[in-house]
Amino acid sequence: MTPIAGAVAFPVLVPLTMAKVGIGAGVGLALVLSSLWFVGMLKTSEMPH
Repeated sequence: MTPIAGAVAFPVLVPLTMAKVGIGAGVGLALVLSSLWFVGMLKTSEMPH
C-alpha cells in the first residue's frame, strides 16, 4: 500500500500546490512528501532480522 500511496500522491499534490500556491511551496511539499514516503517505506518494509 505504501508504494502506491506515494506514487499516486506525489504527482497529484505537487503540481497542484505549484499551480495554486507557488513554485517554492511545491518544492517544499515535494521535499516533505518524499521524506515522509521514504520513512514510511522503511517502516513498512519486510526485511529479515
